[in-house]
Amino acid sequence: MSFSASPAHADLITKRLALRPWTTSEATAVLHDARSTHWADDFPADGDRVIAGLFDQHPTWLGAYGHRLIIERESGLVVGSIGLFWPPSEGVVEIGYGVVASRRGRGYATEATHALAGFALTAPDVHTVSADVELSNPSSVRVLEKAGFHRWATEENLARFKVTRPDPSRR
Repeated sequence: MSFSASPAHADLITKRLALRPWTTSEATAVLHDARSTHWADDFPADGDRVIAGLFDQHPTWLGAYGHRLIIERESGLVVGSIGLFWPPSEGVVEIGYGVVASRRGRGYATEATHALAGFALTAPDVHTVSADVELSNPSSVRVLEKAGFHRWATEENLARFKVTRPDPSRR
């Protein structure tokens, strides 16, 4: 799977998706239930509302390495969101994602996760992208596995995944 991105706030483009940074007006619309004609009928989901409500506390999440809307290129509709919980801590940044119910099962979460994790690993201060998933959510576990993440720990009801930047000395 390939993706492309150029300047800092540019969209990440994959085969079927565009991952575009949120705007403050979109976050406001989500928080005030102001429907957009550019949203899938079931967007936003609860997780999108939570993220939109946290931008004031975490303004870096609106930056290049922050949160993005998942846009279905064929329809032009927002079908979910994905994001990095910036800034990284000791070279590790966490990723989170969600796709609306009407678009699940199409591989969109995997495609978006692969693209954003790859983009994150291009940041000079990031060597690892991590994600924690509840074991009661096997679909999300499969998303991470298909996106190239590896499970490195399991605790009670939680699986911990990560993907790391390739070591240039191994080439």
